[in-house]
Amino acid sequence: MVMPPIGKVAADPTARIVVLGRGPVPAGDPVLRGDDLGVLRGDGLFETMHLRQGRPWLLDEHLARLVAAASAVELALPPTAALIDLLDEVREGWPAQVEGALRLVCTRGPEAGGPPTVYATLAEVPASSRAARRNGISVATLPLGVPADARNGLSWLPAGIKSTSYAVNSAARRWADRASVDDVLWISSDGYALEGPWANVVWLTHGTLCTVPAATTGILAGTTVAWLLAHAAELGLGAAERMVTKADLHAADGVWFTSSVRGAAEVHTLDGVRRARCPRTPALQALLGFPV
Repeated sequence: MVMPPIGKVAADPTARIVVLGRGPVPAGDPVLRGDDLGVLRGDGLFETMHLRQGRPWLLDEHLARLVAAASAVELALPPTAALIDLLDEVREGWPAQVEGALRLVCTRGPEAGGPPTVYATLAEVPASSRAARRNGISVATLPLGVPADARNGLSWLPAGIKSTSYAVNSAARRWADRASVDDVLWISSDGYALEGPWANVVWLTHGTLCTVPAATTGILAGTTVAWLLAHAAELGLGAAERMVTKADLHAADGVWFTSSVRGAAEVHTLDGVRRARCPRTPALQALLGFPV
């Protein structure tokens, strides 16, 4: 399907792509060159936002994380205003009642040199993500093979960035498919839970919502979990960053995976052990504002 001219975009939730400096392109048309470093080496960054009522949620937080990551990997980004204009262009005319997954991608560009490749995509939130909010998810733990503080101690290795190099994440997802579970939770060699391939872990214990500290572990500092903990008091809960073991999670009053598009999905099964439904889940999801 060829995209209508900007300003005449139909109210249609069909997947869209807009390339910086090029404009809208049909969803099936090529966007990246064969020698783009984003393809050859996974050398790029991205952010994915939840589009609600036609507007990206936590836009400033996502852009700030992208800018920080670009500085860490020495990737020259266009001005923030240009990125916002690109996002505005791809979402123009999107029906307000349709949830969207809005992605901004920046690669290092051609191997021989040149400007970065920057584009935005927009598609309807998958049915599987909406089902995970309603029904919860099964999770299995996987060893990551490094201590919890190993990545943060390596000054040369940018930690906690949204890199397009997703080979490890994709391998974990394929393992989950083979194991017939919905997602996985990486465990450090010293026994601490870290994060999922696409999510942060959140748990409730003794009236406190907790998550893993990104600053000391090098995991991704999630925008959704940060917002949730910042507003935990609205649910009468405390908030904290703590290290956690598998045993701690089994003993917790509630466990969730949070991410930008899926929102909060309750973990109903962890390593084959069925958990009781947490009565706090509906209020937590209502606070985040994701439809269920």
